[in-house]
Amino acid sequence: MSAPTSTKYQLPDLPYDFHALEPVISAEIMQLHYQKHHQTYVNNLNQALEQYHDAESKQDVAAMIALQQAIKFNGGGHINHALFWSFLTSQNKARKEPQGPLLKAIEEEFTSFDKYKEKFQQQTVAIQGSGWGWLGYNKALKRLEISTCANQDPLSSKGLIPIFGVDVWEHAYYLQYKNVRGDYVKALWQVVHWEAIEARYQKALLHP
Repeated sequence: MSAPTSTKYQLPDLPYDFHALEPVISAEIMQLHYQKHHQTYVNNLNQALEQYHDAESKQDVAAMIALQQAIKFNGGGHINHALFWSFLTSQNKARKEPQGPLLKAIEEEFTSFDKYKEKFQQQTVAIQGSGWGWLGYNKALKRLEISTCANQDPLSSKGLIPIFGVDVWEHAYYLQYKNVRGDYVKALWQVVHWEAIEARYQKALLHP
C-alpha cells in the first residue's frame, strides 16, 4: 500500500509590506521574521511530514513517533506565525481597543480592557525563554482565558481556540528592543488589528 500523498505547506502571503508596522516593528525585523524564520518552519514541516509518510508506508512506528516532535515544533511555528501576521496592521488602521461582543467578553472576564492588557502583558513578558502569549477562547467553559505556550507549541494543545497572540521569541524583537521584552509587548498594542481579532472571536463562538 502506498503512503498517503503529503500536503506541501507554503508561506502565506503577508497582508502588508515589511514597512507597514514601523516604527513599532522595523522592516528589517519583519523581513527576517517572515522570510527566514517562518519560511524555515514551513520547510522543516514539509520535510518532517515527508519523512513521516515514508515511515508510515514502511510501518516503522518507532520512526513515526520520533518525528512527532519535529512536526509539532515546526507545524506549531507555521500555524502560530500565520496567525500572528493576521493579528497586526499599520498604525493608521489600528484601533486602540476592540469593540462589540469581544470587548464585552473581555470586560466580563477581566473587569476592563486596561486590566486585560495589564494581565496579558505581565504573563507574556514573564515567559521563561521562548514562547507565545495568548488570549484564547475556552469552548467548554464559554469564556476567554490568557495562556502562555513554550517554544512553538500551538494554543490548541491546551484546548483553547486562539483569538490573539504575541510572539516573544527573541527573533521577533531583539534587533529593535534588545533585551527589553516588556517594551516590545507594550508597543505592539499600537498595531493590533482588532477587526480581524473580533472576527476570530465571532468564529470561535460558532466553532463546533
